[in-house]
This record gives sequence, C-alpha cells and structure tokens, in this order.
Amino acid sequence: MSQTNSSLLDEVVQWNQETCRQELKSVLPKLTISSQNVTETNPVIITHGKGMCCNAVVFLDCWNSLHHKSESWDDHIRILKIITDMFLPHIGLSELEDECFSKILPKAVTMFDNMMKEILVQVGGLSSQNTELCALLRNILQSMMQIIDALSSCVRHVGTFEETPELVAIRSLPTCILKVLRDTFLHCKESEVVYCGRLSLVADLLQGLFKEAYSLQKGLLELLDRISLDSSASEEEISDVVTVIHSLLDICSVISKLDMALHANTWKFLVKLSLKYQSLVEEHLHHGDISSSLCDNLLVSFNNSVELAEQIKHADLQEATQIPEHKLFQKTAKMCRFFANTLVHYIKEFRCFLTKYCSCFHQLYLQVISKFPPSLCAPTLPSTLSDELNMAALVPMDALLLQLLPLRPFAEVVLQKDLRLKPEHVLPQCLLLVNVLSQLASQPEEVLQLWYTGSKFSEETPRLPLYQAMFTSFRHCYTERKVPVLLPGVMMKGQAQVQVTLHHHICVQLCASVAALPPVYFPVLECCLADAVLQADTQTALLATDVWCFTARYGTAELCLHHVLLIAKLVKSCATECYQLSHLGMLLRRMVFLMTPNHQMELVERFPPSELENLPVWRHVLFRALSHDVLRRVESDIIALSQRVLTDWQSGGYKLGQVDKVNVILFALLMVVQGQSSPEEQCKLSATRIVTQLWLRMSPDQVQTHPELQCTLQLLLSISAILVKNIEPQVICQALLCVDALVSRKCADQLLLAALEFLASLGKILVPPDSQSQILPSLSSLFGVLLAERSWLLHQHTLEAFSHFAEITNHEEVISQSLCVEETKNKVVNYLSKTVNAQEDVESRLERLKLETPVIEQHNERLENSKVNVSNVLAAEAVANLEPSPKRARQETSAEEEYSRYIQTAECALKALQALTEGKAKTTEPPPQWLESRLQELQTLITHIRAASQTS
Repeated sequence: MSQTNSSLLDEVVQWNQETCRQELKSVLPKLTISSQNVTETNPVIITHGKGMCCNAVVFLDCWNSLHHKSESWDDHIRILKIITDMFLPHIGLSELEDECFSKILPKAVTMFDNMMKEILVQVGGLSSQNTELCALLRNILQSMMQIIDALSSCVRHVGTFEETPELVAIRSLPTCILKVLRDTFLHCKESEVVYCGRLSLVADLLQGLFKEAYSLQKGLLELLDRISLDSSASEEEISDVVTVIHSLLDICSVISKLDMALHANTWKFLVKLSLKYQSLVEEHLHHGDISSSLCDNLLVSFNNSVELAEQIKHADLQEATQIPEHKLFQKTAKMCRFFANTLVHYIKEFRCFLTKYCSCFHQLYLQVISKFPPSLCAPTLPSTLSDELNMAALVPMDALLLQLLPLRPFAEVVLQKDLRLKPEHVLPQCLLLVNVLSQLASQPEEVLQLWYTGSKFSEETPRLPLYQAMFTSFRHCYTERKVPVLLPGVMMKGQAQVQVTLHHHICVQLCASVAALPPVYFPVLECCLADAVLQADTQTALLATDVWCFTARYGTAELCLHHVLLIAKLVKSCATECYQLSHLGMLLRRMVFLMTPNHQMELVERFPPSELENLPVWRHVLFRALSHDVLRRVESDIIALSQRVLTDWQSGGYKLGQVDKVNVILFALLMVVQGQSSPEEQCKLSATRIVTQLWLRMSPDQVQTHPELQCTLQLLLSISAILVKNIEPQVICQALLCVDALVSRKCADQLLLAALEFLASLGKILVPPDSQSQILPSLSSLFGVLLAERSWLLHQHTLEAFSHFAEITNHEEVISQSLCVEETKNKVVNYLSKTVNAQEDVESRLERLKLETPVIEQHNERLENSKVNVSNVLAAEAVANLEPSPKRARQETSAEEEYSRYIQTAECALKALQALTEGKAKTTEPPPQWLESRLQELQTLITHIRAASQTS
C-alpha cells in the first residue's frame, strides 16, 4: 500500500460520523480503488525433507512471501472495514450498488477465495510444534471472519431502510454472499480431512467462522424475503432470482450433513422463493436438480431414521425417550417428513416441468415402501418408532402418488411391460399398483383413461392396462405369497381389523375397483381377466377367478350367462390336457353357481350333455351347483350317453382307439357321482353298472403298455371310491389286482394318488367272509408298500389314506398287518401324534423360498412357451367374444357355396311372394293381372335349370 493511502487511512479512522458523511463523495472513490488492488496470487508450495518445489524457491523465501501476503490482506480488510463501518451508513439505497457493492464485494470474494486456497496449500505443514504456521493459519481464519462480518454489516445496513429495496439495487450483495457462504460451509464440512488430525489447533476459530456464516445467511434470507418482484420484472432481475435459488441449492448440497436446522431452513427458503416468483422463474429453474436433491435428502434422512430405530431396538432403549439416540431419531424422522412434504408440494406446483424425472419418483416410492412391513427386507421395530416412521415417510407417499397420477410419463414407467425390479422392490411395486387402484375413483376421466386402457397406438410408449399390470405384479410375488406376508384387512361391522394375505388384500381392492369401474372400461377388464386366467401361475389365475366371479355377481344375470357361455366355449376348444384347461375349468365350476335356473337350462341347451363333444364342458361342472330340474336332465343325459358309448365300444370289440371316448364319459360320470353328497339310487345303480362292466375288462398288463388306459384306470378308481358300497367283492378284487400290479411297476404319481383314494374308501365296507382271504391280505400288502414310499408326496398322501381307513374300518387286522415293519409303524405313530421331526428356522425357510422363485418363474415360462400352449388362441377367441367381431376379409367362394347362396335367395323371395299372395286373398284384394304370366316364366326358367343340371 502506498504511503499516501496509508496516511489517508490513518486520517480517516480518526473521523467522526458527521465528517464521514461530509467527506463521503471525495474519500469513498479513493478507498474503493484501494480495495480493488487485491490481486489473485499463486499459492505458495512448501516441501519437506529432500523434495524441492518446482520453482526452486527456498523455504525462507516462502515464509517471507507469506508474511507479505498476510500483511496485504490485513490492509485490504482494514479498508473494507472502514468502508462498511464508517461510510456505508451514509450511502443511500439508490447509490449502494453502483457506488459501493459492485466495486468492493467482488474483490472481497476474491480475497476470501485466495485465503481459502492459501490454507489448503499450507495446512500440510501444520503441527503444534510449528507455531509460526499455526499462527499464520489462525490469522487467515480470523481475517475470513472479518470479511464475513463486513458482509453482515452490508446486510444490516440494507435492512435499516424503511422502504423495501429492489433486487436490482443490491444485486451484487446476494451473489457475493452466497459464494462466500458456500465456501465457508464446505471448508467447515471438510475440516476433519483438510486439517488431518490437527483440527484442535484451529477448532475454536472454525466454530466461530461457522457461527458467523450461519448468522450472515440468516440475515441475507430475511432481507431477500422482504424483496418483491411483480410481473413487470426485468430479465436481469429474474436472472438474479434464479441465480439465488440455484446458489441456495448448491449450499444445500454442502450443508446436508453439517447442520439439520440450517439445512431445513435453507430448503424452506429455496422452495418459498421458487413459489413466490413461480410465474417468473419456473421456466428457468433446474427442476431436475431440485427434485432429485429433494429425493436424495429424503432417502438419506429416511435410511438414517431406520438405522437409528434399529440401533435403539437392539440396545433395548425404546422406552427411554430422553436418551440422545432417541432424540436424534426424532430429529432425523422430522427431517424425513420435512423433505417428503416439501417434495410433494414442489411436484404439485411444478408438475408439468417434472415429467422427465418420473422414473426417479417411482424408484423413491419403491425404496421407501420396501422398508416397511410387510416387505420381507423391512426391519421389525417397536410400535412407537414404527408409528413415527409411518408419519414421516409412509403417509407422504400417498400424497406423492396422488400428485403423480395425472402424469403420463409416470404411468408409462409404472406400467412398463417388462419392468425389471430388484427382488426387494417386487412387493412394493404390487402395493403401488394397489394404491393407484384405490385413488383412481376420485380422478377425472383423462386420468382414468391413462391408467385403465394401456397404450393403443404404436407411436405411444408401451404401457399395460392397470388390471393386467396388477396381475403381472402379483404373479412375481412368489416368495411373499408363500411366506405369506400379511396386510391389514378391511374393517367390517365394527369388528377388529385383522391381518390378511396378499391374495386377500389385492382381491378386495380389485373387487372394490370393479364395483366403481365406469362401463366404458369393462371390455378392458374382461380382456385382462381372460389373460390372467390363461397364464401359467395358478395362484394368479385363482386371483383372476375370484375377481371374475365378483364381476359376475355384481353385474346382471345376463352378463353372468354371457361369461359362462364364453368360458364353456373356451373349455370345449381345449383339444388337450393343459394348464389353461385346468384354470378355465376352475372358473367354470364357480361361475355355474352364480347362474339362475333358467340360464343353467340355457347352458344345457347350448352344450347338450347328450353329445359326446360337450362332455369336456360338463366334466368341469359341480353338479351340486345345478338346480333340481337341470340336474335331473344332465344326469340322465350323461348316463344314457355313457351306456351308449360303452355299448358301441363293446360291439366294436373293445378297440383301443375308442378309449379316449370312454375316458371322456368317465370324466363326466365322475362329476355325476361327485355332484351330490348322496346321489339318487337310480343314478348310483347306473353308474355302478358301467364301472363294473369296465373293471371286468381291465388288464394290468394292458394298462402298463397303453398310457390311455392309465387315465381310464385312474378315473375308475376315483369313481369306485365314491360307489364302493355298491360294488361287488369280485370287482374290488379285480381293482386290487390292477393296483397291486401298478404299484410294483412304479406307475405315475397321479394314478397312485387315485389308488390311495380307493384304498381309503374300502374302510367303509364290511368284506364278506368268503372274500376276506382275497381282499384283506392284498389291502394290507398295498398299504405296507405305499407307507414305505420314499417320495414325500406319496408318503404324505399314504399316511392320510391309511389313517382315514383305520378310523372307519371294522377289519382291524388290516391295520396291524400293514405295520409289520418297525420303521413304518413309527412313521404312522408320529403322524397320528402330530410329531414334528425337524422344523426349518425362519431365515432358512425365507432363503429357500427366494432360491425357489427363479426356478418357478422359469418353469412357468417354459409352460407358456411350449408347443402345446393354447393361451394365444384362447385369448384371441375370448377377446373376439368380448368385443364386436371385426369385418371379415373378402374370400373366394366355391361353386357349391354359390349354388347354395343363390338357391337360398330364390327360396326366400318365393316364400315372401307366397305370404303376400295368401295375405291379399284373405282381404279379397286381387293380385295384379301380370302375376300369372310372370309365374309361368319362372316355371319355365326352373325347368331349364333342372334340365341343365341333369345333363352336366
């Protein structure tokens, strides 16, 4: 600093306020020029040991440079303090920016930045023994505090004006202060790393520096809150506001882990400023940065809350609400709630600018939900802590979803066809869809169309209809369904709320949605139900069946009839045994219960059970669902058809090629005898006669050789188990011979299960003495062999069948003779006493279920991609019946079809002419005179046609 400037400063510091006011115009320009002599210097590098700095400056020169630089900073800070303390109070608001702020504040920021860089360069040599460097760094930190104090003076001075300042009048102030604040907070945040174990040497000054910066920010935000811009604001003012908002966002990223209160207050003001000038700044803000930062802060505070709650639980401190851990948990949970509510509010106000970030919001929702029950990865927490977390994060998620529902990009993200999710996000995705379903009832038409219909055009981003996405998501929750996870049920009639399975929970929500569904979306619902029933996962098909049955009950009887006829047609079109037939049969069985008697009779008329081709439909109908008249009609038709088919088979010499027809009638006959708890005597006698006739033709060797006969034997065993009291002993002997031969040859499991059903039913009968020597030893032998079965499935069913037989039989010697082997006897005793040999722990079972999930998925995919898969054909047929038929393409007709069409046209015309002539005759009105001659011409024409057809 020159001698002249030094003299001026020495003189100025002696002035009083009045002198400063009088000399302001002459002295201030000189001081501001002096303050602008701050130049950015290169950092000084100190090396230790043998290393030398690249410019070969010796250690002593470095210190001299430091002292010189420190003295220069002191002079400039002295000038800055004189300006802000002595002359600033006398500068009017209109002159502040041009005369003072624009000239001194940028240079103050530059000086502050140079000080920060100097610290970073020199801090490596800091130690308690290096007192001179320690003193130097402490002096720099004190100088930085003086700069912040000078900036605070500027803020306080602007606040003294009664009139509200315009932003353009102080535009340099917020920009420069926010830059200093960011650097200060960042330095404090990184202080442990920067000072590397020597923080205690400067900790007191860093703490003071943070407090000064904290106070400066508070004053600046209060000042900015007073400023108002209207719609006539200039581009320059709008740009300044946007810069302030983005600078605050930058500060928020720095102080996120530094101070909770400062972090929250900064975010509050950032959002407040954005909303205050929303119409001016909304097109200029970095909405993606703001929203993603809110999401990140929400997740960080939420995860910290969960971790603290787990620590409190493990330390068994949940009852001690005054401990530091519990207080910290409450603060963190409060921050989580603040960020969640702030994000919801921000999305609500700037929704149209946030469409690009819907994937981020979707992932946020899944991550939060995955930490709450019933998610399998959610921690188990005490109720008090769990309730606080619910209020902090779970409740705001519903509000978040409500704001996102109208956004097409959000629907496209959620309803993706091939949504690849982490295993822990599968259930949250399902619960998200359930929440969407529950909130749609209050949404406008365009939102309903967005979610219910799915994408319709190729140029749209593909998205599934909501109902299809629901079934797909439920299908992927394999592990959660098996555990099973439990959710709150619906409270009904004042009863206590109970926990229900995922299937139950989703079914209730789907049915409630169907009840409120506008009719225009019914075709989409029907197609989604048909698609879900025809896919491979049985429990998903069962869920779709539940919803379909509710739809039929909630709708009209005619709708139920329409659906039953459609399902029956699909069942009939299944040419082979497949999982689709199983699912459709399950649906048909339940739907018939919902039909009126008249409509059941119409089903009989449309699919007469007297015709063999319709029996695949009736084999899936539970006869107890039929009204009395319909039941008598169906039973009589099936019995008559069965006898006719068997007679034809017998007259044809029992050809194997006819066995498929026999199996079809046996399926239907099984439904007849199963249909009532006690079938009528005539029905039982007829069925018994048919079964007896077939048993006498069964040969164990043929059954083993011809697979189609295995199906016949399986059906005979199931029917015989029901009619066992009506079957003759010699027929039972024949059946046991067949079973014995098959057991010894390891036949298919389903055949053995039918055999066990038959063996268990034999406990109902009292074997005549002359037949006991044939039946009872064979029965004991079969039970003994099957009880020793290693297959867990067959072994379990054998235990059940044997225990059922033992409970009701009068031939107790069979029981003892079946348990000759000690190991077998122990197994039966353990089963009857319900002894559990080994129990899988919860963690092991959960891990096993997770490992099973991909195996089941691959199995279902193989089923759906197999050559016998008929889902596509059936689904297309279902859609064709649910929607108006499309116009058929023009096809070339054969000569026969042309003859038929023209003759039908002629017949219709002549019949119409006949009716007209006869009608006119009754009214005494004569036909026209030319009619006779025209009829004669037609007669001649017909004669020529006949002659031509005979000669051709």
